[in-house]
Amino acid sequence: MIEPELAAVFIGSSIRLAAPLLLAAAGEYVSERAGVLNMSVEGMMLAGAFAGATASWMTGSPLLGLLFGVLCVLPIAWLQAFLSITLRANQIVTGIGINILVLGATTLGYRALFGSRSRAEIPGLDKWAPPGLADIPYLGEHVFTQTWLLYAALLLVVAIAWVMRSTATGLAVHAAGMSPQAASHSGLKVRRIRYGAVLFTGFMSALAGCFLSIGDIHTFTEGMTSGAGYLAIAAVIFGNWKLGRTLLACGLFGAATALQFQLPALGVQVPSALLIALPYVLALLAVGGLVGRQVAPTALAQPYAGR
Repeated sequence: MIEPELAAVFIGSSIRLAAPLLLAAAGEYVSERAGVLNMSVEGMMLAGAFAGATASWMTGSPLLGLLFGVLCVLPIAWLQAFLSITLRANQIVTGIGINILVLGATTLGYRALFGSRSRAEIPGLDKWAPPGLADIPYLGEHVFTQTWLLYAALLLVVAIAWVMRSTATGLAVHAAGMSPQAASHSGLKVRRIRYGAVLFTGFMSALAGCFLSIGDIHTFTEGMTSGAGYLAIAAVIFGNWKLGRTLLACGLFGAATALQFQLPALGVQVPSALLIALPYVLALLAVGGLVGRQVAPTALAQPYAGR
């Protein structure tokens, strides 16, 4: 039987590891609902992690690091939007190209600032627990005491769900991804909506990257996202382009990642390579359509030549 403390540690770790995926996936959900497949989420997360860590290290303020991380990612998001919306370039190719560019730039910057083997500890965001919940045995310390950005992420997801379901803005985003021609004929500016969606993805991906570097481990390492951006995209597909199911997919990926650390602690001998690959195997099943019938936005990844 699993001890209560170990169970609480597993639940808390799963939530913590799912949080950056949730932030990035929520942004990608809006982008894909608008018709833009934003493959550069991985690069934007990595840029946010590096910029946030660097600014926090230089200023001693993780809040300034968070702000700087967002500001540095927005130009990358604008570049993605310009290439895929204005120039109507292939969205998959441009996204992967941006990921490669950011990986090289952050590796160079990291080695120039910290040295190739540095593990400099960086001022990080404070932890917080809702009043009363921190006193619950086991759960209070391991589950509810989390970086405050995690709770902000949950509030952001609730806000996104409300906007997408209950407002004219959400209806316009859905229209841009389902039938851009009809949306344009009704007076909507489809390209402007898509630009806004991609920039919003950049904002959310920057928060996700900062969560990794200054919210979780308080340092930066080369390529520290390790495919998290691609997992966020897979979570949207796994969730069938529904935000609630995307949230559950992120939780599943987070739990699969947490097993890498939990099973050895329980004395369960499983090859480490299998545990590392588990989240990506689940993502592959999602992308392959083996988790049920999927209905993507009709105009997803299709360039639009109108206004």
